[in-house]
Amino acid sequence: MPAAEVLTTIRRYLSFDTAFLLLILATAFTRFYRLNLKLFHHDEAIHAWFSYELLTKGTYTYDPMYHGPVLYYITAGMFRLFGDTDLVGRLVPALLGVLIVVLVYFIYRLGYLDQRQSLAAGVLIMLSPDLVYFSRFLRHDIFMLFFTLLLVVALLYYLERRQFRFAALAAVAAGLALSCKEEMPLILILFGVYFLYLVVRKRLPLPETKIWVRDLAISVVIIAGIMAVLYSFFGIHVDTLWTGPFKAIEHWLSMHGQQRLGGPPYFYALLLGLYEVPIVILAGASAISFAVLQLRRRAKARLDSVSAEIDELAGASTAPRPTPIFDRRDEFFKFCLVWMAGTMVMYGYIGEKVPWLIIQQLLPMCLAASWCLRKKAPEERAVRHDAWKYVTVAFLVFSIIVPIYGFGLGYTTYHVQFDRKDISEPIVQVQNSEDLRGIFRDMNGADKVVVASPNYWPLPWYYRGDRWDKIQFYGNKIDENAVIASDADVVLTDTGQSYDSLPGYEKRTVKLNYWFSWYDNQNRVVEYYFNRDGKLGSMNLDVFTKIGPLEESPAVVPTE
Repeated sequence: MPAAEVLTTIRRYLSFDTAFLLLILATAFTRFYRLNLKLFHHDEAIHAWFSYELLTKGTYTYDPMYHGPVLYYITAGMFRLFGDTDLVGRLVPALLGVLIVVLVYFIYRLGYLDQRQSLAAGVLIMLSPDLVYFSRFLRHDIFMLFFTLLLVVALLYYLERRQFRFAALAAVAAGLALSCKEEMPLILILFGVYFLYLVVRKRLPLPETKIWVRDLAISVVIIAGIMAVLYSFFGIHVDTLWTGPFKAIEHWLSMHGQQRLGGPPYFYALLLGLYEVPIVILAGASAISFAVLQLRRRAKARLDSVSAEIDELAGASTAPRPTPIFDRRDEFFKFCLVWMAGTMVMYGYIGEKVPWLIIQQLLPMCLAASWCLRKKAPEERAVRHDAWKYVTVAFLVFSIIVPIYGFGLGYTTYHVQFDRKDISEPIVQVQNSEDLRGIFRDMNGADKVVVASPNYWPLPWYYRGDRWDKIQFYGNKIDENAVIASDADVVLTDTGQSYDSLPGYEKRTVKLNYWFSWYDNQNRVVEYYFNRDGKLGSMNLDVFTKIGPLEESPAVVPTE
């Protein structure tokens, strides 16, 4: 079969819609494959525990330390429907990670992205190590990210279709995003300032004044209603409506000043360089090529203006100047740049530096990175045809570098998410160690367990309900004689507050949780970058097990 016929056959069966559907399915694979491979992260265990408490005790009170209520309501509902397990706890975050790619398709349908851009943005979102990792992670950030993009899509549809249902959808998305995390108001302010700028410059087509004012007023009521219902626990804690905002501001200003998990302003730039190099390269190329194109357009506009003035002075008839066209793709690209730059500045300034906050900066970067891959008219090409030598050199360099970085992106995604062993990566922050599975096996076979340690999470999650009955808990080290008198089968202590030995017990030390240690790797940064074999910081437990076999009992927590 001739090559032309093969290409025609491929195009007939592999349309854009089919290709995007395959992309969505591939994204679903990266989000759902072995979703419970690793134990819950320290924060995941806390969020799952609060959701379980909400399910079993029917109570919720807003605490800014643990962010907004949306995650807890949804996770508790999932536990009610499918059971309270690690896998079920991560199902909704994984689903939202897939739906973010689905929303990219709807942006394309409005014409704000072309087919190439849509596929490119979808692939980058699908493969991004950070977006994969935190789409399989029970934290509030993926919830807020999804609702933020849903807000953007709904606003675009409202501006195009002029239908109130899209304004209502945008209001619902904003209300739910505001019920996720405390920094969402800052993102809304960023969006609002940019849209106000477009309105003032008459770059944003709005409906009639009375229509958009009415729609805005109703939308504000919807947002306020959603937040009031969720934060007050459906009217049970009404005082939260006026005390909650002040508590949130006070708490996070304190965290900003304290810098409990601090870092330099360029903290997230380091993470981008560690995990997202292809996306950074494409985003930079997009920004540069867009700037070049804008300069060319302005030069051409000035030349046309001068030519028109000369013709007018010469008395020659001139055609009316064309009205500037609202270019959806250019405007959306500029919005993504503002969104990306604004969030990078915001999170760079905020004193609390944690890896999951990078995804709020990364999503607009993925969208912006697709601009340089769009289908271009000849006059929009960044390099003229007469510079073919430079084009050839650039192509050769690009053809070598991109596969290397593309392979690196795929490998890094696999390494940080689909490798069960404890890995030395800044992305994992305080991950509960796989060593805990051995402790679980000991505890499952024990009749009585003593926990004499200030560090003990995620045990309350994995031994929730009546499973906790076998555990005698002390927040700190207790007298050795009291431990021996308890006749426990297993004794857990923090290594910093432990015993040299206990008569009748065997002792071993295991990691409770771990993190990438900058202080242990700062003198070998380049070597670590390529080998990813750095030393880990960790909290450790001393495990004392009674000498003699423990009874075998059915496992109630993950041990494999």
